[in-house]
Amino acid sequence: MDNNKLPTSLDRLKHISEATGRILKSCENISEQEFIDNYMLNTSVLYQFIIIGEAIQYVDIEVLKKYPYKWHLPRSFRNYAAHEYFGINLNQVYKTIRELLPDFKILIDTIIINY
Repeated sequence: MDNNKLPTSLDRLKHISEATGRILKSCENISEQEFIDNYMLNTSVLYQFIIIGEAIQYVDIEVLKKYPYKWHLPRSFRNYAAHEYFGINLNQVYKTIRELLPDFKILIDTIIINY
């Protein structure tokens, strides 16, 4: 990417994919209690979620409309993570990583492939 140009929707989708991949890899063999107890891990994961939510705001809405997903959720979670920091339920974050994030990554990667 040229440093003088703003990231495109495709660039932003790639940022989302990379951040999602980082979360999944970081938590691959981590139990829920290990995730909660490891503040370096959980804070870095929250940062990646902030990247996801920030980047999704700049993806062309017409691109996102082609795929059935509640696109407001990553944006909302970004705001929650950025503003509620110490009030975040890490159990719920861990559950989201395990139950929702793998399919979200597949969806994002599918959008990138079809872009």
